[in-house]
Amino acid sequence: MLDTVPPYKAGKTAVSPDGRSYKLSSNESPYGPLPSVVEAVAAAARDMQLYPDPAATDLTRAIAERYDVPAEHVGLGPGSVTLAQQLLATVCDPGAEVLYAWRSFEAYPLLADLAGMTSVRVPLAAGTHDLDAMAAAITPRTRLIFVCNPNNPTGTVVRREELVRFLDRVPGEVLVILDEAYREYVRDADVPDGLTLYRDRPNVAVLRTFSKAYGLAGLRLGYLIGQEPVAAAVRKVMMPFAINHLAQVAGIASLAAEDELLERVELVVKERTRVREALLGQGWDVPATEANFVWLALGEDTAAFAETCAAEGLAVRPFHPEGARVSIGSPEANDAFLAVAAAFRSART
Repeated sequence: MLDTVPPYKAGKTAVSPDGRSYKLSSNESPYGPLPSVVEAVAAAARDMQLYPDPAATDLTRAIAERYDVPAEHVGLGPGSVTLAQQLLATVCDPGAEVLYAWRSFEAYPLLADLAGMTSVRVPLAAGTHDLDAMAAAITPRTRLIFVCNPNNPTGTVVRREELVRFLDRVPGEVLVILDEAYREYVRDADVPDGLTLYRDRPNVAVLRTFSKAYGLAGLRLGYLIGQEPVAAAVRKVMMPFAINHLAQVAGIASLAAEDELLERVELVVKERTRVREALLGQGWDVPATEANFVWLALGEDTAAFAETCAAEGLAVRPFHPEGARVSIGSPEANDAFLAVAAAFRSART
């Protein structure tokens, strides 16, 4: 079986001949953790000889208090992608199907294959989820549906009315996972917070992560909020001690410093607007994005564009032959990318 499973491809790095290197391929925060978080982790490092709390009790309580939900509704994992794997482990059985839009988060097919489930991919419509088509694709074998909102890699969103209408059509025995890894970057008021939807829907749960806005990608920490049976199932299949001690401490410290952290998020949002407007001015067709990246539908030019960027020390994420996802980085990195994009566009027109 493993011979047929393609490996996950992480975002690459690139270095120009003059030594410049900007990694815009993994949607990482351009800012490091807040000083208070670094201090908390440094202090906690003195206890690395001890096993972590297997239940991550303090972190679970901190998340529950932050979102005003019962602690029993919180499940944890070493990154939201591993939580997705834990979820699939709770529903997989022979012939089971997992449904998701495509293109969406590139780990979904891999996770489905590893769980022995059948992927049902529903093409995007105008770059975003076609929820009517997804509802029509539900069968008696459907066990779980991923809705990535904002969608990775396009940055597009589904809004409240259409999402609620979709959820109303999903059978109660089918689990719907609202993958909200980029929720902190959303500024469109019509994009629903999944936590306002799950409370009266036992088959809906929300995935979030500390990797993106919180700048903790290197520590691997994600969480799920859902009704107690869903969260309990996720906790049951988590490997013992999967959430390491430093990640637990960093998560708690990050929540405590959230106001300061979200100021950094706002800087990324402003840069996102600047980058997209500049690309539109260059003549690119760039969909509105609510994440910390932009999407260029390059078609057959995708690989060439990525190679051109790499030659200038810019690593972007190509999905040939569809397009490229470009993370919002520091202003310097964004300026370097815009210069390459302008030159590439000019050479093609």
